[in-house]
Amino acid sequence: MSTITSPLTPENKKVIGETLQGSLVDLLNLSLVGKQAHWNVIGHNFRSLHLQLDEIVAAAREHADTVAERAVALGCNPDGRPSTLANTNELPQLEAGYINDGKVVAAMTDILGSIIRRMRERVAATEKPDPVTQDILIEITQDLEKHHWMLEAQR
Repeated sequence: MSTITSPLTPENKKVIGETLQGSLVDLLNLSLVGKQAHWNVIGHNFRSLHLQLDEIVAAAREHADTVAERAVALGCNPDGRPSTLANTNELPQLEAGYINDGKVVAAMTDILGSIIRRMRERVAATEKPDPVTQDILIEITQDLEKHHWMLEAQR
């Protein structure tokens, strides 16, 4: 069986593999939490928030694919299995049932804030081992920060 070789040293490959895996888990879980909120949001701002959550979910899914493909390109195996997501999830869970729009805004703002903090740590961690991966993470972080701002402005 052939494998994908990596241009990185084994030490750098380990750092980048862990960084990309953490990013993948955050992004896939964001897409799931975002859809849960999308389906259950109620309140005066239902329509605009419902649509905004779809934008966040679409961005998270697109970025997750980019992260996973970057991992494979470097000889790392991404793991997006449900059991992996459940066992390594760092995001708080939303309550079950209908959720008032104000609670959704507050929860999603906090969730995005926590992901952004971890993404910024990952940006710093990838500067020397792989600037190409760092560029990808910078772009993702910029997009997440935009979504965070747009939610936070509704508080």
